[in-house]
Amino acid sequence: MCGIAGFCNIGADYTRNYEKWHDTLVTMRQRLVHRGPDDEGELLLSRVGLAHTRLSIIDLNRGHQPMTKQKSGASYTIIYNGELYNTAELRENLINMGYLFKTHTDTEVILTGFMAFGGEFVKELNGIFSFAVWDENNCTLYLARDRFGVKPLFYAWKDHTLIFSSEIKALFAYPGIKPQVDADGLCEVFGLGPAKSYGKGVFKNIHEVLAGNIITMNEHGLIEKPYWSLISAPHEDNYATTVEKTSYLLYDAVKRQMISDIPICTLLSGGVDSSLVTAICARELKQQGLPLRTYSFDFKDNDTHFKANSFQPSQDRPYVDIMIDHVGSNHTYLECDNLDLADHLYPAVDARDLPNMADVESSLLYFCRKVAAQTKVTLTGECADEIFGGYPWINRPELMELHTFPWSNSMDTRKFLLSKDLLSTLDLDGYVQGAYEKSIAEVPRLVGENPLEARRREIAYLNLKWFMVTLLDRMDRCSMFSGLEARVPFADHRIVEYVWNVPYSMKAKDGVVKGLLRDAGKGLVPDEILFRKKSPYPKTYHPNYETLLGNRLLDIISDPNAPILPLIDAKKVKTFLSSPSDYGKPWYGQLMAGPQMIAYLLQINYWLEKYHIELV
Repeated sequence: MCGIAGFCNIGADYTRNYEKWHDTLVTMRQRLVHRGPDDEGELLLSRVGLAHTRLSIIDLNRGHQPMTKQKSGASYTIIYNGELYNTAELRENLINMGYLFKTHTDTEVILTGFMAFGGEFVKELNGIFSFAVWDENNCTLYLARDRFGVKPLFYAWKDHTLIFSSEIKALFAYPGIKPQVDADGLCEVFGLGPAKSYGKGVFKNIHEVLAGNIITMNEHGLIEKPYWSLISAPHEDNYATTVEKTSYLLYDAVKRQMISDIPICTLLSGGVDSSLVTAICARELKQQGLPLRTYSFDFKDNDTHFKANSFQPSQDRPYVDIMIDHVGSNHTYLECDNLDLADHLYPAVDARDLPNMADVESSLLYFCRKVAAQTKVTLTGECADEIFGGYPWINRPELMELHTFPWSNSMDTRKFLLSKDLLSTLDLDGYVQGAYEKSIAEVPRLVGENPLEARRREIAYLNLKWFMVTLLDRMDRCSMFSGLEARVPFADHRIVEYVWNVPYSMKAKDGVVKGLLRDAGKGLVPDEILFRKKSPYPKTYHPNYETLLGNRLLDIISDPNAPILPLIDAKKVKTFLSSPSDYGKPWYGQLMAGPQMIAYLLQINYWLEKYHIELV
């Protein structure tokens, strides 16, 4: 994994002021050093500047970027962030066409593929990626992003110049790109947050390359178009065949994503998703005579303070222990205390460049830093719930009937804490509803589908385009901020394409949530794991944590210069802090309740201050 950044203007000649623009490239790259501490490079040509920082995983000594190749006098250069899981097949095809390779990197495979086929080659890639390819002879720049946006890629357009980067922070190193937030940006933060609209960067004039899209920039201008999209079609396989195909796709996806020139590990929660990934990894490594390293997360004293509820019915530790015995992994239990959890709220903003999932994010950042101290590649169980229908809002009528985002179905808690002036300026309800309706209008429909299945298809689409993306953003920023590469086998596009058209009656066979996945995993993990009731990522239940956050927020709102102060109602915030929190009714997702609202406000204040944001 890596970080990429650069700029392009077809009518420019950056070499006329080489020192200025080279320094700009270096500064942009330095903002991304956490994404790749192993190597760095930049290249400044007349019309384009490209910068790269590398985390070495494959072909450790020969993967320097920017990477340039020649073909019949034509020059092509790439900067790339990601992992390609069908490298071997693509490389063999290109060799058969007569192309030669100097490295074993997936980077060179993508570059060579663009030399052979141009932008159409992106359709052949199975992996997680964002990259830029510069075709010097045709004065064309390509920017591409993987099908689900696992790897980030942001850009700005200024004075006929395209400025791009893996993370927003590097864009602000380019002259004239300022951290401004307008009314739409505030609606993103206070109405949709910690999610955000796909394609938007929240900051004014900052955009995001859409997942599954490719941008082409040349003398004709800038064009962004999709190279992949979901297609709805009747599912014709019977249940036994569906289980068999799902099992094969999962095993193949995990096996492909184990490719690495350094040891891999898995994040093991004791739930069915991470346990299946862990079991497959352990089985494959055992055939090579190698052990698997696993890690699990929890919070100090949670065994004392844990409160079971409908969203989080059980603790993870007993199930983790079962899996460790089952696969024989070398396991590390990691714990986070209240102070570390609170202290990582601000670095989590640094990592994401935005307010985010509060301690759900800060805890993952803390744990990723611990894992990264021992290894650099991990596989996770992310995305299974979005793909296989694991969330309650896809089968509970009272949530399905809501014509809004079901994981954030009430604006009351958010709006209660905001100032009257802000509420009079922002149409939060209208903005959120507009974002929801835009996504619903995009759903690929299946002709003849009954209303119930059609609604479930809508919710499944929302899950993939919104909830899953928020979690993928969290995983990428937390892991890469720590120098750790996180892979997500369930997000293999072949799995998503297949399961997308499987009716819910099969996904939840005999009323068992994610029954299809559980049946596909039979024989891989013990039944206690396979049929465990869903329990999401853990959070702390220690009462002192909320007190710690509350005191920090009180200190902030007591400061007349606090940037968040004009945006909130300080009196109502104090009332909120004095009220007991309800851990069972989240205001976002399944985990973000009272303490997380306090933490979110702390993050917003820090974000406004740290980025010197101008509200416009």
